[in-house]
Parts: sequence; structure tokens; C-alpha cells
Amino acid sequence: MSLNRVFLIGNLTRDPELRYVPSGTAVASFTVAVNRFYSSAAGEKKEETCFVRVVVWGRRAEVCGEYLSKGSPVFIEGRLRSRTWEGTDGQKRSTIEVIASSVQFLRSSSKTALPPDESGVDEKVPEDAAVDQGAKGQEAKGAEGETPAVPGEEVPF
Repeated sequence: MSLNRVFLIGNLTRDPELRYVPSGTAVASFTVAVNRFYSSAAGEKKEETCFVRVVVWGRRAEVCGEYLSKGSPVFIEGRLRSRTWEGTDGQKRSTIEVIASSVQFLRSSSKTALPPDESGVDEKVPEDAAVDQGAKGQEAKGAEGETPAVPGEEVPF
């Protein structure tokens, strides 16, 4: 048995990049800074920041592109995905990213609620958790497993 589940609370380091794959499916990507606070053996307070790339697909990607911006606090639920590719310089590269199944905006806003998901279930969403990603159990991916291109990266998406 295995489990691939990730929960993150952090802040966006930049505005989301919203793109569309050739099939027309929306995909948004952004990086979330997740802070860890701890005390050293000497009792000194320390902070460690982890930067995590997040990918969101479909209607929820469009909502993230519209309502999130640099500094926005979010709660992300998803799974890890590891990818490898060969860069233009011939070097093998790899990355680990989170494929989000749920994105909740932690700042209250009256315009951030998503419409009911494709299953027709209209879930009540608290004001501070305004984006429920619905479609539980469905894998977030583009048509035929497409992965979007990211400008400036040597990734054959």
C-alpha cells in the first residue's frame, strides 16, 4: 500500500501563470513559499523556507489565475509528481511538483467561490476557504496527459 498526498499552507511567490494546452484545457502554475519555524539547540529561533511548485488544471486553474496574486495565502491539497527531461544543453533534469486537487484561498473575498462542480454537488464553502476543487478522486491532467510549457524553463511539457 502507498499514499501520495500533500497538504501545504503558504504564500504565492509570484502571480499565477495561466496557460491553455492545445486541447483548450486551462493550466495554472505558481510557487508557494512554506515557512518552518524552529529553535536551534542553543535556543535561537530559526526560520526555514521551502519553495514548492504547484500546478492546477481546468476551471480551478482559471479561478486561481483570476483571484490569486503574489503574496496570496493558500491551502493546497494534492499529490507529488516527479518529472525528468533532457535540457537543451543535453543535461538530464528533474523536478518534483504538487498537482493540486484542492486550492483554498485563505483571505476572505465575496467573489472567490467556484460554481458547483461537474458532479452537480453544491457544497457550502466557508468564506475563508473559498475554492473547493470538487471532482474528488479525479486526476487533474490535460488532454492525453499533456503538460503545459513554462516560459523560461527547459522543460518539454
